[in-house]
Amino acid sequence: MSRRRIDRYTYRVTWSEEDREFIGLCAEFPSLSWLAPSPEKALGGIRRVVARTVREMSAAGEQSPEPLASRQFSGKFVVRVPPETHRRLTLLAAEAGVSLNRLVASKLS
Repeated sequence: MSRRRIDRYTYRVTWSEEDREFIGLCAEFPSLSWLAPSPEKALGGIRRVVARTVREMSAAGEQSPEPLASRQFSGKFVVRVPPETHRRLTLLAAEAGVSLNRLVASKLS
């Protein structure tokens, strides 16, 4: 995999109260993390771990995940809710004079 694709992965650095260090994460590789004393070192560490993991996957003939930023999204997904919630939302939509889809989309945004 090219370095450019690795750069397109979704990285995040946050403070870990439990570890008392910064933790670097990658959304496309949720099982990977890197602890470091500074945000910059946590980011560098997780990027190196992801690069190594992608190289190992490639060597084993496995395909690495597509970066989230490169994926195309339809804008549609299905959410299952209890029947009572479905009924309550349908009533709210009717009272507001909008479709159930519009009501839920507005609540999500």
